[in-house]
Amino acid sequence: MPTSPSLVTDPSPPPATSTRDRRVDLLVVLVAVALALWVTSGLWRGPDTRAVTVNSSDQAFFEWLLSYGAHALTHGQNPFYTYLINVPDGANLAVNTSVTVYAVLFAPVTYLLGPSVSFLVILTLNLAATALAWYWLLARHLVGSRLAAGVGALFIAYSPGMVSHANAHLNWTAGWLVPLLIWRLFALRRPEHLLRNGILFGVTVAVAFSIAAEGLFFTALALGVFVGVWALHPARRGEVRAALPSFLRGLGITAVTAGVLLSYPLWLHFAGPQRFHGTGFDPVIHAEDIAAFGAYPQRSVAGAAGLETGLAPNPTEENSFFGVPLLVLAVAAFVALWRRATPARRATLTALGTTAVVFTVLSWGPQIKVNGHRYDVPLPFDLLGRLPVVNAALPSRLALVVAPVIGLLLAYLIDQLRTAPGRHRWTRPAWAVGYAVALLPLLPLPLLTIEREPIPTFITAGTWREYVSPGGVLTPIPLPLDVTPDGQRWQAYALAHRQGEFALPAGFFLGPGGPDGRGRIGPPPRTFDTLMDQAGRTGLVPIITEGSVEMSRADLRYWGVQAVVLPDRVHGAKYPIDVDALRRTATALLGKPQRVADVWLWQV
Repeated sequence: MPTSPSLVTDPSPPPATSTRDRRVDLLVVLVAVALALWVTSGLWRGPDTRAVTVNSSDQAFFEWLLSYGAHALTHGQNPFYTYLINVPDGANLAVNTSVTVYAVLFAPVTYLLGPSVSFLVILTLNLAATALAWYWLLARHLVGSRLAAGVGALFIAYSPGMVSHANAHLNWTAGWLVPLLIWRLFALRRPEHLLRNGILFGVTVAVAFSIAAEGLFFTALALGVFVGVWALHPARRGEVRAALPSFLRGLGITAVTAGVLLSYPLWLHFAGPQRFHGTGFDPVIHAEDIAAFGAYPQRSVAGAAGLETGLAPNPTEENSFFGVPLLVLAVAAFVALWRRATPARRATLTALGTTAVVFTVLSWGPQIKVNGHRYDVPLPFDLLGRLPVVNAALPSRLALVVAPVIGLLLAYLIDQLRTAPGRHRWTRPAWAVGYAVALLPLLPLPLLTIEREPIPTFITAGTWREYVSPGGVLTPIPLPLDVTPDGQRWQAYALAHRQGEFALPAGFFLGPGGPDGRGRIGPPPRTFDTLMDQAGRTGLVPIITEGSVEMSRADLRYWGVQAVVLPDRVHGAKYPIDVDALRRTATALLGKPQRVADVWLWQV
């Protein structure tokens, strides 16, 4: 992400904090926390009983990660690889979003209050901490006005992309990592304390990798573009030459530190079992529509007024959606700042503008798409998307880099207006109206939530232990996947409540087996889970033959299943699930079930 001259020159000591500044600090903290609670308020109504409407599967996945991470910590298990899902092969969590740091830090909350509470606390803190981290960076290093810092920080933290990813993405809402990475990167320019600064930056990189590896990658790309353009500007070349030796030595220390801390996760990521290259997500579908930059997001004041457009591939990926007024304001702010800028400030503005343009174009993906219509015009991502690592990124998410650029421009302009000569102060009311017109329609609304299916008493009471040996395999039907996440929620409950371990076939995770050697969600399907999926999705019992019975039972033997369990209610994350069709299909394959507590059970 971009930065300002004060981070790459010797900044003057911050002015003494006045009573007015402290009041602004308190106000920003209160607004940041209030907005975080407002956005997540639907979940706070019942953390154990409610789920995000549009992304309940990812919520279940992150809750499982928090439970497994706490269990791995207290039982001496591998936090980056598990055999509790996808038996017998297991799942490589290093190539998934394992949020290991969160799982360890919030293990006490997970054990005391459950993974759903840990998930909600982290999500809420992510939003508030993102605003406060950006506010600190802006107020301490970039602008002299607390008001300017507050406006810029609150916009970045509650921009449309952040609010849309608040639909259960604990990784992408951890935006507080970005200002910390910027701060630690530019501390390397000073020769003093170089070892300490390099180590601190390496630790920060390792933490960021654990929480949001894709976000860390995007931040590194954005910083590379910004620093490259900034360093080549004529006004900055002398300063860059003077700072370059210290900067490079510091980067070396950072690389060694991060490399040591991440050596095992990186080995798993690139060379370990169950790794994959690329993802199963189509970059054409998951690319930003050009018109989306001027559109409004669903969960906003403008969206509630009927101005949302549905241009995102799904409601969790509204990565731009700034609205035309904000785009106009950002361009006007850039022009106004440029006209009064010193050569040094123009270097920063040039780097900011270049970063925004580069990531805007890259976010459009491999082909142009306007208002949902695709045109066979290749774009730069068509080539870049074939590179290793880049091919695992969703191009639309590159638009997330643009929001901090806009936030910085908004903060810089307010700071400039504060110190503008008297003859220019008459423009302040006009700018204030512009800010209101651009930002008020983007005020976020609470996330949509639904009542989720309760975890069966068969699990919560620990009755499952009478039918499954310690570490044995229990198979919920339908099998746990992104569209049917209940089984993984059951396992998360058992782990968080220290009931012991049962393993699961399949699971919601990214692993190998996709087309052309790419990744896919869950393992390649087998006969048993294919028949169950068909029955639950269509409400019709598939044609059962002797062959399908034998193949289904062979699947259960392959997984080592001891018990097959069907609850009375099953949550479908994308479509309703017909429980009666599931029971009749399982009965045709496995025989008559027994009723145990509140589930149907087949012993294998």
